[in-house]
Amino acid sequence: MTETNSFLKGKRILAVDDEADILETIEDLLDDVHLDTCRDYKSASEKIREHSYDLAILDIMGVNGMTLLEECVSRSIPAVMLTAHAINPETLMESIQKGAISYLPKEKLADLDELLEMLLGAHERGEPPWKLLFSKLGDYFDSRFGKQWQNQNKDFWSSFSQTYQISKGIRERLLHDKNIPGAKI
Repeated sequence: MTETNSFLKGKRILAVDDEADILETIEDLLDDVHLDTCRDYKSASEKIREHSYDLAILDIMGVNGMTLLEECVSRSIPAVMLTAHAINPETLMESIQKGAISYLPKEKLADLDELLEMLLGAHERGEPPWKLLFSKLGDYFDSRFGKQWQNQNKDFWSSFSQTYQISKGIRERLLHDKNIPGAKI
């Protein structure tokens, strides 16, 4: 990162992927952060329970990423889902519903530092990261899933796109946020 007001610099981040080369790429791209890496569910779950993180980057396949996402949400750790094999509208919706702040294709891994900088910045400012994601990668999703991909779950996407904040996952994340008075922890 070359930005002087980086939202990533100095952050403690957990990256979980069963592919060593993906973790090496993440380490190379995120050189201004304190990065912990794991290649399996068990060690990642242990790190989530034992440490505090500013962000988790979770693969979906191979490491039980959706369960790790639930564990992150319960500990108020913002999580970004990163996937190649599970890139489809269903896992995108599941990521939203379970409280992820973003969903990134591994095809965009080269831009990870820039995307995370923008997404984490939006999250920390209280802006909806999903709106930013769809403005940056909407054409990618349309190309990958087809122009009418949101029509399969029209009610969900219509409600979600009106505010980019209407989802069970975001409500669940807020219920576990230690910075919100009255939140259950």
